Amino acid sequence: MKKYTYTEMKDTRSGFGDGLTELGKTNPNVVALCADLIGSLKMNDFKDNHPERFFQVGIAEANMMGIAAGLTIGGKIPFTGTFANFSTGRVYDQIRQSIAYSDKNVKICASHAGLTLGEDGATHQILEDIGLMKMLPGMTVINTCDYNQTKAATIAIAEHHGPVYLRFGRPKVPVFMPTDQPFKIGKAVTLTEGTDVTIVATGHLVWESLQAAEKLEAEGISAEVINIHTIKPLDEEAILKSIAKTGCIVTAEEHNKFGGLGESVARCLAQNCPTPQEFVAVNDTFGESATPAQLMEKYNINDEAVVKAVKNVLKRK
Repeated sequence: MKKYTYTEMKDTRSGFGDGLTELGKTNPNVVALCADLIGSLKMNDFKDNHPERFFQVGIAEANMMGIAAGLTIGGKIPFTGTFANFSTGRVYDQIRQSIAYSDKNVKICASHAGLTLGEDGATHQILEDIGLMKMLPGMTVINTCDYNQTKAATIAIAEHHGPVYLRFGRPKVPVFMPTDQPFKIGKAVTLTEGTDVTIVATGHLVWESLQAAEKLEAEGISAEVINIHTIKPLDEEAILKSIAKTGCIVTAEEHNKFGGLGESVARCLAQNCPTPQEFVAVNDTFGESATPAQLMEKYNINDEAVVKAVKNVLKRK
């Protein structure tokens, strides 16, 4: 099995900030809007170098979405920035009516997603956002795994016409994806090949799944790990090709088990090839205040949870 290592840890939100910086240099139509969280979203460099293309709207997220929708009419490509909770739940009506319904070319960029927001607690740890966004017709939903992939995705979505939800996080996590790997929307990345079980993971759970695969290999279990960075459109071909070999699957995500990656995969399997599946996800509950590692352990979304899910699904083959 291919082993993945890392030499540094960086937060995925910095990948967004650096990707936006790159776009500022190369695409004059890219504009940025922020709801009073410039530092948290790492948008400082874009603001400093392109003040005429940056709009600080304050704590008025609904207004930010409306402005972003309007800017597209003049050919601009707006990137909005705030926490995932405020990027979705607080402004769902504006996204639905002003952006998705009319297919506006807005990039909704959301940091501090999931439980790994940590000590800020349940009111900020949104675990429903992927479900909210993927149900909107025409909305592309992306959830990146590390700094490099987030930077590449930020640059790539500027070339995609249509609304995009880009989800990333606050904590520093291992950087393990190649710096030069092109980001292709809707195309999964197979990280390790295996024959006994398929693990499809998204976001911070990709690294956890790689760690789980190493532990499983030590026990003689061969796991295929697939990085599903794009939840919608889902790369069904990659999933079906993998389960044709392995005969069972585990889905792993930092999201409520309802409405996330796991349910999208279950629908794909039900329609094409019913297959035993186990879910690693938050079990229909809100979070609480603690460190990211403590929360991932308590809510069973770490490498040990993936190992347990694999052993459970193997019994059902």
